[in-house]
Amino acid sequence: MLYLLIVSLIWAFSFGIIKDHLTGLDPNFVSFARLFIALVIFLPLLRWRNLRLSVMSRLMFLGMIQYGLMYITYIFSFRYLQAYQVALFTIFTPLYVTLIHDLLQRKLHHRFLISALLSVAGTAIILFNTWQQVDLRLGFLLMQISNLCFAFGQIYYRRLMAELHGCSDASVFALLYLGAVLLTGLVSLFTTDYSYITLQSGQIYALLYLGILASGISFFLWNVGARKTNAGILAVFNNIKIPLAVAVSLLFFKEEADLTRLLGGGVVLIVALLINHDKFFKTRV
Repeated sequence: MLYLLIVSLIWAFSFGIIKDHLTGLDPNFVSFARLFIALVIFLPLLRWRNLRLSVMSRLMFLGMIQYGLMYITYIFSFRYLQAYQVALFTIFTPLYVTLIHDLLQRKLHHRFLISALLSVAGTAIILFNTWQQVDLRLGFLLMQISNLCFAFGQIYYRRLMAELHGCSDASVFALLYLGAVLLTGLVSLFTTDYSYITLQSGQIYALLYLGILASGISFFLWNVGARKTNAGILAVFNNIKIPLAVAVSLLFFKEEADLTRLLGGGVVLIVALLINHDKFFKTRV
């Protein structure tokens, strides 16, 4: 759990940094750049000689979904949302974690439906009178695609690595980043006008922070931590970063929000999470 807590603290600052420094850049370039930096860090640790081609392909596919497609939609959402809204909309990730887990186990619990409905209600409280804004709806949709990708990756990585006996996380993690870099690089190739890319010093520092810490080291620690705990605790830690990120965005990056609605909707969302998590704390998965 220590790994998950450390990563949550690092990620709390990522939302504001992206919104404050990188929204002027093509989002697909930002996704590609930070994942490329992460790949460079982990490439020397790669040990692929004893891996079957099918395993390598599955790890790269996992990286394309959990990091590549997730980042493409996540970074793009900052064009339509405030940083605290992006952080808040990740509230649905634990619900997707438990849903995907249930589907893979071929079981579906009624608590998921209840908690999902409460999550929708909590979000509606926060977004009341603003939901008619097209930008907000588009940003919300992008974030849900991002959440699904990240949730799928966490569960699939646990299952895949359980099959690779004697294989350490560090020795294969570069393959996840390689898959993500291939996807984001291909998309960026068609969307980014590199002749107009000029990076200011603040943007370079932001990309280095995101690539080295928020992406490279943090994603590694997060997936390792996910393997060492049960699905319930994993779902809880998916949302610990949310109050931290909202607080950082409001206090450090001076964003504005309706605090009454934010707190009211937040209470409903917390209740939804408690209902959703209770059954998992009693079962190791």
